[in-house]
Amino acid sequence: MNRFFKSQLIRSMWPYFVLAFAVIITFHAVSEISVLWGFLSRVWGIIVPFFSGLIIAYILNMPCGAIQRLLKRTNNPIIVKRSRPLAVLILLIIVITLIVLFLNLVIPAVGRSISQFATEFDSYVQQLQDVIVWFNTLELPEFIPTLYLDDITEIIRGFVTDLDTGDLVTSIFAGVGGFAGGLFRTFLAIVSAIYFLTEMERLYAFTNRLLAAIFSEKNKATIMKYCGKLNFNFRQYIYVQTIDGVILGSLMTILLLIFRSPYALILGLMLGIVNYIPYFGSIFGTVIAAVVMAFTQGLGTALFASVFMFGLQQLDGNFIQPKLMGGSFSLSPLLVIISVTVGGAYGGILGMLVAIPIVALLKDILDSYIEYRELLKAEKAVISEDEPPDDGATWL
Repeated sequence: MNRFFKSQLIRSMWPYFVLAFAVIITFHAVSEISVLWGFLSRVWGIIVPFFSGLIIAYILNMPCGAIQRLLKRTNNPIIVKRSRPLAVLILLIIVITLIVLFLNLVIPAVGRSISQFATEFDSYVQQLQDVIVWFNTLELPEFIPTLYLDDITEIIRGFVTDLDTGDLVTSIFAGVGGFAGGLFRTFLAIVSAIYFLTEMERLYAFTNRLLAAIFSEKNKATIMKYCGKLNFNFRQYIYVQTIDGVILGSLMTILLLIFRSPYALILGLMLGIVNYIPYFGSIFGTVIAAVVMAFTQGLGTALFASVFMFGLQQLDGNFIQPKLMGGSFSLSPLLVIISVTVGGAYGGILGMLVAIPIVALLKDILDSYIEYRELLKAEKAVISEDEPPDDGATWL
């Protein structure tokens, strides 16, 4: 039997067996794509809290590593030996302190803004009515329908009337269940992030051993090289977007305070946060700020302020952010838009955040491959030029 499997004929047939097996598996996977997709969705739903925890740990590992290096400089044997857990503990204390300060300083101001918005909600509705009346007075083409406030009100009332009580109760319970599930997943992500953060050095050592066991030294070096570039891209991106978000949010807050917006703090904070979404984030935040100003301070003030807000946004996108990037992500705007769109379609907000560093790495790999192929062709061209012409003569 062993001779049969070791025969030259069977050994030569193995690639065809493997190809046939791959075709069969691919055919069944495509025919049962809905079942496969449902299975993958369930698996992703299970592991997403741990994946989120890994992302949180990766971000927090940057300040944690700096704290650990400071602890090692003490040259105290006990502190040096326990530098990692001590660094994690110190970092957690700092993060909790910042959260408490944020809740005590920023949240009350945000709460006052929301309370003021709720108090003046009727006046904003009246302004919306005035806008509708003004819109209906315009001489617009016939294909643009006329807005009637009564019709809008009737649509809303009909929607509320058509709501089935049982469906409403079911929706409420589903919402409560979804909130509880989200809260549990958030808690699980935080706990797993702490464990990932504590075991980060061991995870790195285990990954290094695994790569050494599977791949050759050359392939391992190549993998580690590009993993290092991806790590650098993520670190640079997080650093740049954080600094840029602070700058843009602060400048927008000052600008809105100059225009005496009652929601300057909350709008500036929102602009700083959404700035993490590349290209679209700051534009979206600026539009929201302009809409809020239109309802709270009038259309004229909003339009006048929008000129300065979009000018500041363009200044940030074309000068401040590229200066901070330092050429690390030399991607064209079209590639950025495609990357963010695809990342958002498949990974939501998280996909938008990680799209740019990943695409930058893929572009780097593609550039390296193109350079390699060009060099290979150049070497072949040189060799062909050095070879003597094949004219049938004998060369000594």
